Amino acid sequence: MARFFLSKQEIDFAAGTIPIRGADAHHIAYSLRMAVGERLTVCDMQKTEYLCEIIRITPDEVTLRIEETRDNDTELPTAVHLYQSVPKGDKMDYIVQKAVELGVSSITPVMSARCIVKLDQKSAQNKCARWQKIAEEAAKQCGRGFVPKVSEPVAFRQAVTRGAEDELSIFCYEGDGTESLKTILSDAENGKMPAGISFFIGPEGGYDTAEVQCAKDAGMRIANLGKRILRCETASGFVLSAMTYALEL
Repeated sequence: MARFFLSKQEIDFAAGTIPIRGADAHHIAYSLRMAVGERLTVCDMQKTEYLCEIIRITPDEVTLRIEETRDNDTELPTAVHLYQSVPKGDKMDYIVQKAVELGVSSITPVMSARCIVKLDQKSAQNKCARWQKIAEEAAKQCGRGFVPKVSEPVAFRQAVTRGAEDELSIFCYEGDGTESLKTILSDAENGKMPAGISFFIGPEGGYDTAEVQCAKDAGMRIANLGKRILRCETASGFVLSAMTYALEL
């Protein structure tokens, strides 16, 4: 069933209707070619979804009648925040899409020392808008209860300061002096659910030693991801899959 996201303020609860305007209305009427009497789902960005019937289509607006309200059950039981060093090319597009499908709560692009890509303010804003659109489309496709936010890129030390505020913060690193991700997540597997989790994935060239020390000084758990070296566009999906297993399955 087609899914759309609106803020709760846009829903007319008194009338039991939802107006959809703009690009989404055009998509319903002209791309999906939906008609009066067909059904779709609207989510209010707060993990509540509304099963609706189309009752009116005009060139500017599609009006829906709410038939059923229910809690969304597709979210992980704890918020998981990805801090991803920005890779070159279109790899970040793939990372954002798959991270949203796998349940991430937010994505913060990070400019770490070995990032090949250098972004000025305008290009950072443009890329962030693109990544947010990818996140929205992925959230629609996989039935999420809200659209994860993709923040504008931040400097590495600023990212570490933010990430270290979560109850569990994991810094993924392939060098020596690490512990296994399985060990780190064992408490969650045993029912001791952290209030929030952040995890860091480096760029193509990995982290430098000063960055690793910065993460250690901030109190992060330094994790290896097994015996094989993963590409940066693979690592976040690997970690999120392991977290899903520990937290949800």
